[in-house]
Amino acid sequence: MLPFSEACERNKQPILDVLVDHLAEARCVLEIGSGTGQHAEYFAPLLSHLTWQPTDVVGNLPAIAARVEAASFGNLLAPLELDVASEPWPIASVDAVFSANSLHIMSWAHVQHFFRGAGRVLKSGGLLCVYGPFMYDGKHTSHSNAAFDVSLRHRDPMSGIRDFSDLQKQASAQYLQFVVDHQMPANNRLLVWKQA
Repeated sequence: MLPFSEACERNKQPILDVLVDHLAEARCVLEIGSGTGQHAEYFAPLLSHLTWQPTDVVGNLPAIAARVEAASFGNLLAPLELDVASEPWPIASVDAVFSANSLHIMSWAHVQHFFRGAGRVLKSGGLLCVYGPFMYDGKHTSHSNAAFDVSLRHRDPMSGIRDFSDLQKQASAQYLQFVVDHQMPANNRLLVWKQA
């Protein structure tokens, strides 16, 4: 039985609805923190013009690999081990980087590594697309997000919902220009930056 995320199942179509336009010109997408592999499995056949490269820390790779093998899509690659804090990353150049529900479970140091790594691997004009809950000007967008943030920090004081302004500073340091902030269901957002 493969690991299954109910959240992934709910959000995969709304995310795809946004990505389909942003990734129209992309040919290779690097997914950071593929988790159960459900996003990769769902997106790859519906974005058949591109190659989807899932990655995660070593402990999650067997489940992702099993899902990829079962799906058997030609444009969905076997997962690679990727710890954002390790250098170099296992892939040198991509048209886009995608990550969902990852920045709030990383430490702030790892979030910084995430942006530095994305800045290095993105081609000129490449896109960084990040999905999840975010704060704005130090405020949560909903009571449920505030409660979720408390639970995250209780479990791991290094984690927590990140503020958009802090992420924007990290992006700017990597010459990533902010493009758009998409409002998504369940008090989530999909943020897009472009490599200048």
